Order: sequence, then structure tokens, then C-alpha cells
Amino acid sequence: MSVTVYVPNDSAAIGVGANATAQAISRIAAERGIDLRLIRNGSRGLFWLEPFVEVVTDEGRIGYGPVEAQDVPSLFDAGFLKGGAHRLRLGPPESIPYLARQERLTFSRVGIIDPLSIADYEAHGGGRSLRAALRAQPADLVEEITKSGLRGRGGAAFPAGIKWKTVLQARADQKFVVCNADEGDSGTFSDRMILEGDPFVLIEGMVIAGLAVGATEGYIYLRSEYPHALGILTAALRNAEAAGYLGTNLMGSDRRFHLHIRRGAGAYICGEETAMLESLEGKRGMVRPKPPIPALSGLWGRPTVIHNVMTLATVPWIVDHGSAKYAEFGAGRSRGTLPFQLAGNIRRGGLVEMAFGVTLRELLYDFGGGSASGRPIRAVQVGGPLGAYLPESRFDTPLDYEAFAAAGGMVGHGGIVAFDDTVDMARMARYAMEFCAIESCGKCTPCRIGSTRGVEVIDRVIEGRQRTENLALLRDLCDTLSNASLCAMGGLTPAPVLSALNHFPEDFQRPPAPAPAGRASRTIRRH
Repeated sequence: MSVTVYVPNDSAAIGVGANATAQAISRIAAERGIDLRLIRNGSRGLFWLEPFVEVVTDEGRIGYGPVEAQDVPSLFDAGFLKGGAHRLRLGPPESIPYLARQERLTFSRVGIIDPLSIADYEAHGGGRSLRAALRAQPADLVEEITKSGLRGRGGAAFPAGIKWKTVLQARADQKFVVCNADEGDSGTFSDRMILEGDPFVLIEGMVIAGLAVGATEGYIYLRSEYPHALGILTAALRNAEAAGYLGTNLMGSDRRFHLHIRRGAGAYICGEETAMLESLEGKRGMVRPKPPIPALSGLWGRPTVIHNVMTLATVPWIVDHGSAKYAEFGAGRSRGTLPFQLAGNIRRGGLVEMAFGVTLRELLYDFGGGSASGRPIRAVQVGGPLGAYLPESRFDTPLDYEAFAAAGGMVGHGGIVAFDDTVDMARMARYAMEFCAIESCGKCTPCRIGSTRGVEVIDRVIEGRQRTENLALLRDLCDTLSNASLCAMGGLTPAPVLSALNHFPEDFQRPPAPAPAGRASRTIRRH
């Protein structure tokens, strides 16, 4: 009888040797005459245990990890195909505390199914939402999303139902659904994990959005740095069309929806929805002034629903389980769950899906296990490179959009990057300002010129030159960026800089380090 073994085909797992582990398992099984079925699943998000191997036994799935290629012979010798004892044996994955404490809704299938198998997807609840949506009235679908409290998971947290209602009510010969999969924030990987571990849930979510607003065409704007995700997503689209999830006769109905993939331009600014639209249309990715809003005049001037991967991937769960059930999760006006991503100097990095309201301290210590270095965590940046740096005194703030904003932070896409007490926050402030200078689209003066001047001012502070005057100038410059930039790129760049100044002022008063002989002047590289 064939034995089924799972080895992740996720980029993070591959980066630490999952392909070599899979090859070793297949080779040794063949050498020993064992009938083995190897499935390359997505990662469960326990990155410190990758490559995480699972085997289906009479007692259910048993996990082993981290399994390197050289560990495979001893696993076979220990009888791991029957769940045998081994130093890498972890038991049922669901019993691992990191997973057991989570509230996985959007990620309920990731790491469990074969990402490219429609049959496996449907065996775990997939497809039910699309069938229900085909029977529903568009206005009822929009109302369901509105009542759920779902807000955009890309950073701005705008209510999804309002976007959908606006597009539904707009009159046009063509409407679009666009997924912004240009996941460029530091420390974020949840979009990629969906694309590589459960792509059909994104496809289903986009089709439902199309049915709700009257759109028949969709585009996925995929980050250029995700070639592995591109391969999986391309195959998933073929399989979805063959199964009736896409095309001219959705599930045998007279409804249609076509979905296309477009690769990103390798620019951070294209994470902003209007810059992404410009890039999709074949132009340089530059921010458009608003109004008009994309819901009324988006892709090629047509009404367009724009969400990121995580927002659209959450739609099927809401349609399947109901808005009231989804709204039971969360805190305040932040309903549902968010996949938080732990990165940086953290012992147990990975993905943690929890309801809004969990605190940073819980994520950093109960899940993350503290710093990887064993030193105290001094600062955490939440929400990507434009997010504030928060000190330990803010770690007990609930992670919901309003409460976190009141504490000076930004939940954003849920990326959390930890730093221990060796970090120099003045240099982190410089990094944030330089990031803006490099990635600015150049359309507005405050962002284009202000960020460049900001790097120069911070350099003078670090070098100890007229610190009092330059710190005052830096705050004044941040005020201009915040209030005069065209989009969030320039408008949010001051957040990490000012948070470093406010919470870690001592780092801006350190004695300057001696310059190495022959040091070249600092320059800012541009794309």
C-alpha cells in the first residue's frame, strides 16, 4: 500500500533545503522498494522547523523537522513512514503549540493540501463559496462582505464592502477585479504563502468579487521577485479553468470570468494601487492623483475593485461561513483575523494567523520565543519599511487598526521585524529615509527631494555635526513629507524616522564613529 509523504514546495522551505530533502526521500524509497506518494505542499509557516516533513499514518499526519537530506536515511531506519520515534519527530502538527494556539481562517488549508489539486481543494471545503455566489444576487454578496467588517489587508484598512458597492453601482461596459500581489514590505510573506500554498482560494475570491460587482475580467499583479510563485500560480490558473472555476461557463453556468497574470515592475511604489494600475497599463509606475478613485475610474478608466492577496483570499471563508461568524473574531472595528509575519531577530520566525486584538508581546514571546540572539528585544517595526519603530513599552498595545494607530503604530500588512538591544536606531532611521529616496516614483517634490535631503541631514547628525540644528531641521522636513506628499510613500516615510527620534533619542547623541581612511562620500543609488 502506498504511503503519502508531504514536503513543502514553499520558497522559504526550498531556501533551507526542501528540494534536496524531497529528492532524498524519493531516492531512498525507490532503493528500498517502498511505494511512496510524495506531495509538495505549502509551508505551515513554522519556518524554524523547515524543511517540515509530514507522513500520513493510521493515527493521522505526523510531522518531523527540520529534516535535512542527510537525516533521511535515519528516518527510514526509524520507521518514520509509520510514525516511528526519531529525534526529529514532532507528532501531529496541530498539537505543536505554535499552530495549536492560532485561529486559522484564511490559512486553513495552507500546508495541508496539494496546492495544485482541485480535488484536494474541494475535499477541504474549497469551491463551496463560488457555487453559493453563483446562486446569489450581486447586492447580497456585497452586503455579506460589508456586514463581515472585512477591511483591506494591504495597509490602508479601507472597508472592502464600500469598494464593492461603489463598483457595483457604477455603470460601465467593462469592470475589473485587480489583485495587487506586489508584496514588497520588509518582513512580509503571507501573500507569497497563499500563492504557493493555496492559490485556488485567491482565484475563488477574485471570481466571487467579479460576480458581486459585475466584473468579468481580473488581473493578478505579481511581484517580479516571486518567480517560484509565478510557476505555481500559472499552473493553478490552468487547473482552475479546466475545472470550471474560470472561463466562459463558470461551474456550468452562463456566467464568465477570465483571469490574467502580469509581472510587476520591481518597484516598491507599485504597491500603491494607482501606481500599480499605471504599470498594468504598460506605463511607468507613478502615482495618480485622486479623485477619481479607482472604484470609479481604475484600470483603463473602468470601475475596478483593487485588493491585495490576503483580502481576496479571505472572501471565500466569509461567503462559506457567513459574515456574522467572521465578525465574531477581532476587536473594535477590526474584525476577523490577520496573518502576522514574524521576522528579523526572532527565535521562531514564521506566520501566525490570529484575531485582531492580540498584542505584540504575545506574538514576540509566546509565539516567537524572544530574540534569536537571546538578547532583549529593544525595538519592533510593524507594517513594513514605512511603519514606526516601537519600544518595549508599547508591546502590550492590542494589534487592531485603531488602537495601534493611537499608540503611534501601523498594522499594515502584518509584517513584524524584531531588533535586539544592539541595534542603532539612528542608522535604522537613515535606512528608512534612504529607502524612500531610492523607491520614490519621483512625481512629487516632497518625496523625491525631501527624502534625499533627509538622508543628508541624518548623516550629519550621525557624524555629530550641529546636531541640535540638524535634528530640528529633520523634524521640519518630516512635517513637510507628511503633509505635502502625493501618496503614502512620502507621507509615511517620517513615521519610522520620528518614532526612532522620539523613542530612542539617545541613539542620535552617540559619539561619531571614526571614519575609515579614504572613505568615499555617501551617495544614494536610484533605480
